[in-house]
Amino acid sequence: MKRKISIWSLAVLTAVGILLTGCGAKQDSAKSDTSVIELLNVSYDPTREFYAAYNELFREHWKETSGQDIKITQSHGGSGSQARSVIEGNEADVVTLALAHDVTAIEEAGLIEGGWMGEFDLDSSPYTSTIVFLVRKGNEKNIQDWDDLIRDGVEVITPNPKTSGGACWNFLAAWAYFQEQDGGDETAIKECMKKLYQNVLVLDSGARGATNTFVENKQGDVLIAWENEAYLSMKEYPDAYEIITPSVSILAQPSVAVVDSNAKEHGTEEAAAAYLEYLYSDEAQRLAGDNYYRPSNEAILQEFSGQFDLNMNLVTIDDFGGWDAAYQTYFNDGAIFDQIYSE
Repeated sequence: MKRKISIWSLAVLTAVGILLTGCGAKQDSAKSDTSVIELLNVSYDPTREFYAAYNELFREHWKETSGQDIKITQSHGGSGSQARSVIEGNEADVVTLALAHDVTAIEEAGLIEGGWMGEFDLDSSPYTSTIVFLVRKGNEKNIQDWDDLIRDGVEVITPNPKTSGGACWNFLAAWAYFQEQDGGDETAIKECMKKLYQNVLVLDSGARGATNTFVENKQGDVLIAWENEAYLSMKEYPDAYEIITPSVSILAQPSVAVVDSNAKEHGTEEAAAAYLEYLYSDEAQRLAGDNYYRPSNEAILQEFSGQFDLNMNLVTIDDFGGWDAAYQTYFNDGAIFDQIYSE
């Protein structure tokens, strides 16, 4: 059942963009000064720029509708690592993570109430993305599709699925391609995936770290990247990189949720819910598009048809049986990724 949020309960975040990794006494000032409320958004790596802009948008909206000031602090890292940090005591009011499984892990730790996926529209996924390749201008290795990533001499950069949500999407997109090529023969698919990871030069802990390895440190021939990360690199270095769209990719659906236990303790329940609800507003949806995320609002998504390839062949997590099944099969300790990588 979705949260019902009145215009007056839209009490949420301010615009700050301070990196915070630790827990803390951040709520004390909010409790002592009822005119200011504080929220901590624990997010994954590539959302830094989007939430820095969104926090400002929401702060202005909240001030106009409630008269209340709000301060928002951001924390970023690999999605799996961020989920574990919340479980271990990072006092997030909201989480905006790369995949539903990471939110479910926090739920299973007793910090998020059951049914969180139904709290907000579209399975609590206010924007989507997909997985593409970023190559250097000229594409010297002529990388066009997933099978090019398993050729000898191709150096691949991708983060670690054990710590990064984006890396899990990367893995599943590659698996879907090889599954299509090999007719579902798991032995053949595993062999292709093994070759791919043998070509991985650096296995960073998060998506932004992988981008820095490829872009800033100039390592590797190809970065398997979130679409928005690839576009940000193109924006910063317009003459240095190209985006390659593989023939098969995946609809990546980042998930958002109120961390109910923390929000109750901090007295920020209404504000936290409102912060996430406002992500679905037209203004926030267009801001997501401006930051290279795909708006979940189909009409607004069409406004960005000149930016995104809306005809990509995208599998979904449902093709893998949902995140619980996918994680158990591919990413749990001893599962397929561990088997492939240890070899």
